[in-house]
Amino acid sequence: MLLLLLIIMLLRRHRVDGVRRLSSPMRLLVIGDTKKQKLRKKRSIDRSIERGMAAKSRILVIGATGYIGKHIVLASARHGHPTFALVRETAAAADLNPAKAKLFEDFEAAGVTLVHGNFYDHASLVRAVKQVDVVISTVGSSQLKDQTKIIDAIKDSGADIKFGNDVDRGHAVEPVKSMLDVKVQIRRAVEASGIPYTFVASNFFAGYFLSTLAQAEATGLPTDKVIILGDGNVKAVFVDEDDVGTYTVRAVDDPATLNKVLYVKPPANILSHNELVSLWEKKVGKTFEKVYVSEEEVLKKIQESPVPLSLSYATYHLAFIDGDHTNFEIEPSFGVEASELYPDVKYISVDEYLNHYL
Repeated sequence: MLLLLLIIMLLRRHRVDGVRRLSSPMRLLVIGDTKKQKLRKKRSIDRSIERGMAAKSRILVIGATGYIGKHIVLASARHGHPTFALVRETAAAADLNPAKAKLFEDFEAAGVTLVHGNFYDHASLVRAVKQVDVVISTVGSSQLKDQTKIIDAIKDSGADIKFGNDVDRGHAVEPVKSMLDVKVQIRRAVEASGIPYTFVASNFFAGYFLSTLAQAEATGLPTDKVIILGDGNVKAVFVDEDDVGTYTVRAVDDPATLNKVLYVKPPANILSHNELVSLWEKKVGKTFEKVYVSEEEVLKKIQESPVPLSLSYATYHLAFIDGDHTNFEIEPSFGVEASELYPDVKYISVDEYLNHYL
């Protein structure tokens, strides 16, 4: 499940009075530029600094071609940040599958620079990190334990970082628990290092979870009946993937997010499973048969089902039974809520998102 495995890591290199300013103009140079292009860019940056203008942070995205990574890459470029995507050299070869080729075309059209490097090649990772002010990491489940490689590269580059995802709340059951335990270990490692951090809790991705109306075993939207875990009254949070990208990028240069959790909980997107089903019923003009599954039965399914179905049930158990998304108040000393911090962002509501399926 993509949500619980997502880790967003933001690196912040230089900051003056809450605004990042370039201390080394040459660091903004794009890989592959000619000497003349480099000189033009350096002169332009020098002039900006002389005028006292704050430049946009340079952002590197690791996991750029993944499910959420591509949204963050494009959000970064859309907001005017010089944006770099770390990719394996083989990934940028001519024999890409059509979907990956189209993605790289989209990156190029948005002005994104592809940086060749390997997650497991420390030297290439350090080289990539040294070129930017911010690193956003959205690596997948198979690389969770290796997040320390990014931390090591950042430390060796002489920078500070922001690191993200809230994993200290809730009481997950296996197999989700083991995965969250790994993320907790990484979080503790970051805190112990003394590196400034921000954890981004993005909750459920709308495109992934709303496409089945949040049903563990469904492959599409319901046609006659819907499976609801628990009593259906516990609320969860659904966030459009592009909005996750927008909020993440907005937090990059915001001192209000330093050493805190950034919770992405847009008010209109906090719904119980019963409310979600009711909303869809109104849109399609049909009433579905509702089958409620007790917690005991859910736990049994988690134990007896193969991966990835067991992981799916455990994820839904965490949200719809344990209430991991909503069973707490955000304490200002350790957390901020994204839609409150950035009220100018017009996020996509669940109501609006469901219209995509009509």
